[in-house]
Amino acid sequence: MKVAEEDNEKFLLKLKECIDRVGLELPTTEVRFEHLNVDAEAYVGSRAWSTIFNFSIKMLEVVHLLDYTNVFKMTLLLGPPSSGKTTLLLALAGKLGSDLKVSGRVTYNGHGMDEFVPQRTSAYISQHDLHIGEMTVRETLAFSPRCQGVGARYEMLAELSRREKQANIKPDSDLDIYMKAASLEGQEASVVTDYILKILGLEVCADTIVGDEMRRGISGGQKKRVTTGEMLVGPARALFMDEISTGLDSSTTFHLNSIRQSIHILQGTTIVSLLQPAPETYDLFDDIILLSDGLIVYQGPRESVLEFFECMGLKCPKRKGVANFLQEVTSRKDQEQYWANKDEPYNFITVKEFTEAFQSFDVSQKLGDDLGVPFDKVKSHPAALTTKKYGVSKKDLFKACISREYLLMKRNSFVYIFKITQLILMLIITMTLFLRTEMPINTTANGGIFMGGLFFTVIMFLFNGFAELAMCIMKLPIFYKRRDLLFFPVWAYSLSTWILKIPITFVEVAIWVFITYYVIGFDPDVFQTVPLFLCVDQMASGFFRPMGALGRKIIVANTFGALALLAVLVMGGFILERNDIKKNGGYGVIGYHL
Repeated sequence: MKVAEEDNEKFLLKLKECIDRVGLELPTTEVRFEHLNVDAEAYVGSRAWSTIFNFSIKMLEVVHLLDYTNVFKMTLLLGPPSSGKTTLLLALAGKLGSDLKVSGRVTYNGHGMDEFVPQRTSAYISQHDLHIGEMTVRETLAFSPRCQGVGARYEMLAELSRREKQANIKPDSDLDIYMKAASLEGQEASVVTDYILKILGLEVCADTIVGDEMRRGISGGQKKRVTTGEMLVGPARALFMDEISTGLDSSTTFHLNSIRQSIHILQGTTIVSLLQPAPETYDLFDDIILLSDGLIVYQGPRESVLEFFECMGLKCPKRKGVANFLQEVTSRKDQEQYWANKDEPYNFITVKEFTEAFQSFDVSQKLGDDLGVPFDKVKSHPAALTTKKYGVSKKDLFKACISREYLLMKRNSFVYIFKITQLILMLIITMTLFLRTEMPINTTANGGIFMGGLFFTVIMFLFNGFAELAMCIMKLPIFYKRRDLLFFPVWAYSLSTWILKIPITFVEVAIWVFITYYVIGFDPDVFQTVPLFLCVDQMASGFFRPMGALGRKIIVANTFGALALLAVLVMGGFILERNDIKKNGGYGVIGYHL
């Protein structure tokens, strides 16, 4: 592709022509929701403050969010902040939290959410850019299809080839190569990845790391496109994009034109939530949904939206962008400036009045007639809805997680080199502190010195593993995002992290034994003690990762980790006998019984 936008449209039209020529039907997804209500428990006033006194007496308020019937294709979702846009998209994608009370029905091709896996049939693209900063743009996008798989591409290719042979049609060489490459699973490099990089304008930074707070990487606009591209490389037929242009310029948002071409030509379903889009971006969409206070004010063709508000006595000025007008028209503060009937006194039109008026609008009545005919499940394409929880086999998912974790270890090699250097410095201190050239080993006093050396070793391994806590917390947001998107199961992520830490454990223990073991004067049979050290070092690294997962925030996790470390030190160090504690008296007796 030389000119991404033009060549992409030509390529898609060529692909569609090839499919239509043999009478092959593409899988399509029609999304409907009927009388959808989402009730959230919210604390108001002083009860929203987390204090000891109001913890058990908080009252609950119910927030009514959505109640309507709808169907979607290529749609722009607009509305002021806190109007329910994210809640609607999450509900349609099947990703609402269990703490919300949901009533109504969401269907895909007439099938309820319990008849397929909505998280894999659709793709929810968050407004938050959560990526691993050490990975490049190409590596980030390439990891996604390794987990999501190719969907129905292989079956479509096989059916296309069979029909072309029956009709004696010579396949197009370029399309044939592309479709065969796109149908391969488990590949580290994918032609689909390169294709998405091109149409989203990311090929200039494909080999640049994404970056984070500690690493300089790509720009904010490029990160937004990476977030979008991460889901576009997958097989999902329905896309729900949540404010993917927040804080960006119109040139970045205009890359939606490539997505629009794909949706129109390949018959996909997309809802995009944007905050004050530019006029040229607004014109890319076919339908508009306007939300306010959790209710749908308007839903229908883009060309009819101004007509509806003019019927309500509100008119958009010529120099005002339509999208900005729609954002402000339901606001009590801004509505009066759009009042067109100067001969009549202005009265504020509430959101509920807008909703009731839309029910009698001709667009709403036509939509109601269309929705009155239920979707025939028999007409649903077998490949349109996904029933498998994961896109590839468990073995391939585990291999993908292992490969990614190994890559991250190489990119973070400085951390492990620093830890080993720190370990060597501590070992030099240990070696000089417990240096014993000649000392009897058959006395209790001398045995205490050896025990001190062992205890110091345990402390050293524990503090060396404490760094895993912060590293775990840094990865948690990305882990939760990909777990919820069903990229991989939890065990694949956890096992890959643990297995690749084993070689580091062997290196750390080997360095410790080589420097300090015989200098301190431990038992000459080193293999009696080395397995113990290996287990202690593994315990130290695995001990703090659950602390990070439970705490989720660095302050909370550090507190948990410090308390757990204190408990290990108290109960794993020099323990006095009961008689010695009684001689000293005091609180030691209470601590002994505890």
